[in-house]
Amino acid sequence: MIKFLIVAVILLLLFGGGAKMVVSGGARSLDMADKLLGSDGGARLLIGDQPYGNGPRQTLDIWVPENAQASDKLPVIVFFYGGGWDSGARENYGFAGRALAQKGFVVVIPDYRLVPKAHWPDFLEDSAKAVAWTHLHIGGLAGDPDRIALMGHSAGAYNAVMLALDPTWLRGARSDPSIIRGVAGLAGPYDFLPMEKGGSADKAMGKVKPAERTQPIAYARGDAPPLWLATGDEDTTARPRNSQNLAAAIEKAGGSAALRIYPDMGHTGIVMALAGPFRSKGPVLDEATDFLRGVTGRRIARAEEAAQ
Repeated sequence: MIKFLIVAVILLLLFGGGAKMVVSGGARSLDMADKLLGSDGGARLLIGDQPYGNGPRQTLDIWVPENAQASDKLPVIVFFYGGGWDSGARENYGFAGRALAQKGFVVVIPDYRLVPKAHWPDFLEDSAKAVAWTHLHIGGLAGDPDRIALMGHSAGAYNAVMLALDPTWLRGARSDPSIIRGVAGLAGPYDFLPMEKGGSADKAMGKVKPAERTQPIAYARGDAPPLWLATGDEDTTARPRNSQNLAAAIEKAGGSAALRIYPDMGHTGIVMALAGPFRSKGPVLDEATDFLRGVTGRRIARAEEAAQ
């Protein structure tokens, strides 16, 4: 009973505190709720605070299925959290790492530089470095370097999709853009000009000229990795048109982009649905991992079988 009372308070904080609370400090509360209801079974933190570069905030965590062995070759997800490019921390997203690892994936959650100390394209360069590090090292950490997909929420979805659509960033990290097998984006901003003056995007990239350079939709191409773009019909932060417009642009170019609009779901609800206490809000976890398993191949390794 005490656990459920605590979770009720956390729910009030999450739903009553606005989007900024949930995607920044509120992520810690969400992770706490996930732990309190016993959702951490079936997965474990393999490595915490692993450097992927020498710069500030260039560290990552790695989650794996509970019974994973170093020699396993499991599909890999690099997950980028949101926070308007000015907040967020990998240690508050254990709920996402656990949820995805329970589904049979090795999950890498990197930090990246944030406003005001960093601006576009610093967070993209960091994201690319994290993916490049993953490709080089995940083979000895239960993952398959040939089966890497990206996933992100909000600003993190922007980072993930930009890496997939514009090969500049992975090439700059001395890696091969073709290593990305697909991207699952949750409530991402992909087509948001003109930027709201003084808003988070304006602070992060408002000085870039021309502004179109910052827009994922400007890089839509037919040979891009497959995209799964999910949004909530009640999202007033990264409005559904972002996902709708990008999906349409990719399809027009001859590429593959699946659009999923969840009814009665807002900007933060879509990432909260990954956590055990909130999965009844919508099948985000199941549908996202079905897509990611498909694009990374359906080979089921021993650790995944043990988790089922």
